Amino acid sequence: MVEQTRFQKRLKREKNLFIPFIMSGDPTPEATVEIAYTMQQSGADVLELGVPYSDPLADGPTIQEAAGRALSQGMNLTEAMKLVPKMRERGVTIPIVLFTYYNPVLRYGLEAFAKAMEENDVDGLLIPDIPLEESEEIREFTEQYGVELISLVAPNSEERIKRIAEQAKGFLYCVSSLGVTGERKDMNPDIASFLEKVKHYSQVPVAVGFGISSYEQVKLVQGHSDGVIIGSKIIKLIDAHREALSNETTRAGALQELQSEVEQLVKGNE
Repeated sequence: MVEQTRFQKRLKREKNLFIPFIMSGDPTPEATVEIAYTMQQSGADVLELGVPYSDPLADGPTIQEAAGRALSQGMNLTEAMKLVPKMRERGVTIPIVLFTYYNPVLRYGLEAFAKAMEENDVDGLLIPDIPLEESEEIREFTEQYGVELISLVAPNSEERIKRIAEQAKGFLYCVSSLGVTGERKDMNPDIASFLEKVKHYSQVPVAVGFGISSYEQVKLVQGHSDGVIIGSKIIKLIDAHREALSNETTRAGALQELQSEVEQLVKGNE
């Protein structure tokens, strides 16, 4: 019997997954820990923890602005990882996936970084700017240290869908549309056929991200996938409470409002 990874042990279901993205350090490192717990209380099954980066190729303006705020707080790859044990102490038990770009990882050192993720109880890693064909070396180290390397597959990956899906770990991140992250009014009209194709080959849950910002869109993609990833909309909700979240005396009330808003986004008025 193959031993389960930390990610697999912590993932409690494989259908109707809610995977929010938050930016480490936005609005403050202390608030990030509380926001992570609030996401879990809102029904999150996996948490994507963004690491701010000065040249975020896949990120739209909302997440870029959050990264800028986090960088001004002194947040970086090392400090983001240090937040994870604090989240565990707070009561976060769901898998935590670090979302970062390849250059900071290279500068850190591939094996040293994989080891640091294990030491800080990180369950998964997502690097949007490294293609499958160039991921072998980092994959070797993540496997050695029990971290799931999350793969992305896009609608223009037609001839590569099978290869990407068959080697996917943790969950498979399906990009709903081409371009950068950000809220969109309309979904790709071919999203259903794309997702069905991906699910045909994938042995792990298939989750959809990029541009999902309404309950109607959540329901649409859930009908053809195993989960939904919401980033920019979550960041906007957090930003609306930024001042209150930054203040320890007003944080609890802001977190309660945030939880209600996130629940409504994911569950509608049910």
